[in-house]
Amino acid sequence: MGGDHGPSVVVAGICEYRKRHGGEGLRFLLNGDESAIRAEMARCGLGDDLCEVRHTDKVVAMDEKPATAMRRGKGSSLWNAIEAVKTGEAAAVVSAGNTGALMAISKLILRMSVQGLERPAIVASWPTHKGITAVLDVGANVESDAAQLVEFAIMGEAFMTAVHGVETPTVGILNVGSEDMKGHEEVREAARLLREGDFGLDYRGFVEGDDIAKGTVDVVVTDGFTGNIALKTAEGVAKFIGSLMKEALTSSLLSKAGAALAYPALKKMSARIDPNAINGGPLLGLNGIVVKSHGGATAAGFSSAIRIAVDLARSDYMSKVGVKLQRLNAVLEQPPAPEADAAKETSQ
Repeated sequence: MGGDHGPSVVVAGICEYRKRHGGEGLRFLLNGDESAIRAEMARCGLGDDLCEVRHTDKVVAMDEKPATAMRRGKGSSLWNAIEAVKTGEAAAVVSAGNTGALMAISKLILRMSVQGLERPAIVASWPTHKGITAVLDVGANVESDAAQLVEFAIMGEAFMTAVHGVETPTVGILNVGSEDMKGHEEVREAARLLREGDFGLDYRGFVEGDDIAKGTVDVVVTDGFTGNIALKTAEGVAKFIGSLMKEALTSSLLSKAGAALAYPALKKMSARIDPNAINGGPLLGLNGIVVKSHGGATAAGFSSAIRIAVDLARSDYMSKVGVKLQRLNAVLEQPPAPEADAAKETSQ
């Protein structure tokens, strides 16, 4: 029931997913207003063999505060969908609804996968010259210490393998420079942990902002404050460049003729940077799979979020992350080496 369009996009997104990926072996539990959902099912030609409708009149509003949603959200479509993952009725939940409420209720119901994890991280699949780069966190954790940054690295690496098929993803930490001495203490300590922690990650060191679009590494790790600003900045620049291109290509008859000739190439470029093509940000770190779809997603965009949820559910993502996070806890429990203490005192 969430997002800008509610059931009209969710149900159409299921149809789009089936058309693109087949959907063999999948069934969907649709939580919300039964009459509205069934009207869209009839329009798309979906039956009860594929979709089970679970009616509720209660809905978490898009502008509802997370704390309010946790107190009053029980029995809502969002709550019931997440509850289905906890009980094992569903392997994953996909929602275009209120992000803060989705995160808060998911954490309340599903809990975090490993002791010590404070809250989920949102990962973005970023189009690059080489394909896709996973960037996390992009908004859930405004401040992140060194241990959390390592958690993001572990979860991002497993995500790239499960969803984007990269066998051994490379990992970098976003910083103001690539030199080891650059950045604040938390990123330098995270780098040390990744180098010395024996997590089985292909850690490549610090990367800078322009390395994201270059595809320098497969996973870029940062805190949610920086990651969200980077994401929104990139989205704004993409829209700005798109508007400039449209203006230039329609400025004269000659430009319009050139645009007509270049249409196939322009269409291909547009598909590469279309947010709906890679829509769907999993909330990584939960004891269950939760995928957030953009509120303004089209049916094609929602089908992309479904694909990510299915790929995660069918992978060994949860067990792979669990083993490495347990390794991180063991590393953090070890007393620091004497030389590390001496170096810290010298730097202070």
